Amino acid sequence: MVERKLLVLFGSQTGTAQDTAERIGREAKRRHFQCRVEALDSYDVANLINELLVIFVCATTGQGDPPDNMKMFWRFLFRKNLPPGSLCQLDYAVLGLGDSSYPKFNFVAKKLHKRLLQLGGNPLLPVALGDDQHDLGPDAVVDPWLLALWDKILALYPLPPGLEIISPDVRFSAGDVVMIQPQNCPEDVQQFCQLLRLDPDRRFVLKPTEPDASLPALLPQPCTIRHLVTHYLDISCVPRRSFFELLSYFSTNELEREKLQEFSSAQGQEELYSYCNRPRRTTLETLWDFPHTTCAIPPEYLLDLIPRIRPRAFSIASSMLAHPDRIQILVAVVRYKTQLSKPRRGLCSTWLASLNPEQGDFRVPLWVKKGGMKFPADPDTPVIMIGPGTGVAPFRAAIQERVAQGRRAHRGLSLPQVTCLHAHVAPGFSRPGLSARRSREHSPCGLLSAGNCLFFGCRQKSKDFYCQAEWEELVTKGFLTLFTAFSRDQEEKVYVQHRIQENQRLVWELLNSRNAHIYLAGNAKQMPVAVAEALQLVLQLEGGLSPSEAEEHLIALERSQRFQSETWS
Repeated sequence: MVERKLLVLFGSQTGTAQDTAERIGREAKRRHFQCRVEALDSYDVANLINELLVIFVCATTGQGDPPDNMKMFWRFLFRKNLPPGSLCQLDYAVLGLGDSSYPKFNFVAKKLHKRLLQLGGNPLLPVALGDDQHDLGPDAVVDPWLLALWDKILALYPLPPGLEIISPDVRFSAGDVVMIQPQNCPEDVQQFCQLLRLDPDRRFVLKPTEPDASLPALLPQPCTIRHLVTHYLDISCVPRRSFFELLSYFSTNELEREKLQEFSSAQGQEELYSYCNRPRRTTLETLWDFPHTTCAIPPEYLLDLIPRIRPRAFSIASSMLAHPDRIQILVAVVRYKTQLSKPRRGLCSTWLASLNPEQGDFRVPLWVKKGGMKFPADPDTPVIMIGPGTGVAPFRAAIQERVAQGRRAHRGLSLPQVTCLHAHVAPGFSRPGLSARRSREHSPCGLLSAGNCLFFGCRQKSKDFYCQAEWEELVTKGFLTLFTAFSRDQEEKVYVQHRIQENQRLVWELLNSRNAHIYLAGNAKQMPVAVAEALQLVLQLEGGLSPSEAEEHLIALERSQRFQSETWS
């Protein structure tokens, strides 16, 4: 079966050509192609002789000059000693972006198209000449040209059986995040309205309290009190100092006003921290403690007093290739105890957990944003993923995507079996898990056969081993190498950083010999520092680097995007 690989190369000066190239890359993934998008000078042009399908997106700068990030490619391609038929296996298309007000309009795209023809390339379509001067901009040419191009490409590389083009309404990649706009629970909304003596069904037209103040864009006009409190006012957040200052202006009770003024003063910050921040007291609970003041709050000042509910970001935990038209997230319901009798709850996670589609229709306001992590386009590039707890979410998406791409790239090949490693104490070893490591070193296929290496950690295997069945199935099928650390399942605590140290030879081989990428996601407290120290120790013990050299090497990996992290507090 012909591999459905597509390479998109761009030469971009201001970013427009890069944006267009990345758009083409997204459209390619919707059509289930294994696609890479690279700047022309980042690509080893000597490999062009081996490519079967390439789309070039090129801007023209100045007086017909190539952009800065394709000048080396340009010089190489126009060498006189290149054989005339060297690119006879290449199907290609060239998309130019230029400005017809310049005399050498789209000169680079035209010349590139002609040179590829000279070298034996097979054009799928005539060169496209996008024009900034058109009333609709370059898209007037780009849009119909791309439609025709996909028709040509799909005729050469039909969709695999059982697969359809993924809807353009779903566009996201592994590493992206979904923003979810939560809302307050009905009980809290009812309590708030009772405290302020407000009729939740009363309709009102929102007006600014100051002449230049802006109004919330998403609130309907007119709006009910219930809608305002449910969807907009963050009554579950811990109030800030400014909240107490503004609240004191409305107070008609002397004792309450004095306490509010104390909390808003510089001298009262330690007591405010003990009252509010340490126990995580909510705005609603605070209003209960000042009942005389609360009932005197003018409704028109609610937006000044209480902040808006902020959207929450969640790493997307699924791949479009595995789950078309669906977004999956991994959410731990936030619930913990403080000195207050009522447990603290996370607003968004509690709200999501309360939804039941079987009890009626509901809608979750959400939108997708590009994430900070970018995974290698080539599924054969090894990745080391370190994701304790819900930090494993983006790695589930990446693994699903890489497995889907790899299945098509290696269809018909027998894949090696890889053992799943779990934390346990073995007789005769000082640290848990060493027996698993040693048995793996003597296994016939070796760990280096797997391109997806995941270090997962949680407290207890029986309670929070997220996606256990899925991981174990992928391990059995040879798509995943898995190391687990269940910190509370034995007397001595074991974390992901211990697993990294125990498998330092594997980590070093993947980094040094196979140019692996490292990804880290999870809680931003002690874990990222501990993992960085473990990786530096690997570089010292296996790579022979000094402590300062190991630290510099890790920084260099970060600069080159081979070490990426996404942590949150």
